[in-house]
Amino acid sequence: MDNKTTQVSVSTDVLERMAELAACEIEGVTGVNKKNIDLKGAIKAKSVVKAVKVESVNGAIEISVYICVDSKVKVREVAEAVQKNVKEKIQTMTNTAVTRVKVYIEDIEFEEE
Repeated sequence: MDNKTTQVSVSTDVLERMAELAACEIEGVTGVNKKNIDLKGAIKAKSVVKAVKVESVNGAIEISVYICVDSKVKVREVAEAVQKNVKEKIQTMTNTAVTRVKVYIEDIEFEEE
C-alpha cells in the first residue's frame, strides 16, 4: 500500500474570515471594525485595511482582531474569550499552531435612550 500525503494550504483571506467569525461568536462582541490607519500608513502598506490581520511567522500563525463590544460587558473577559475562541477555531481547522492572538477594542457601542 502506497503512503501518499497531501498538503492543503489555506489562503490568508480565508483565515481572516474564519477568525472574524470566531470573534463574532463571543457574547458581547457586536462586530469587527476596520483598523484605523493614516493615509501615509496605507500607502506604505499597499494593502486594504481589514478587521482581521493574519501573519505567518516561522510556520505558525499570528492574528490581530479589531472588535467592537457592547458597553455592558467586561471588556477584559470578552477580549480573553475572543483570544481563546479564535485560537482554538483556527488551530482546529488548519492544524497549524496559533502563537498569538491580539485583540484590539476599536469601539464600544452604547444603547440609545
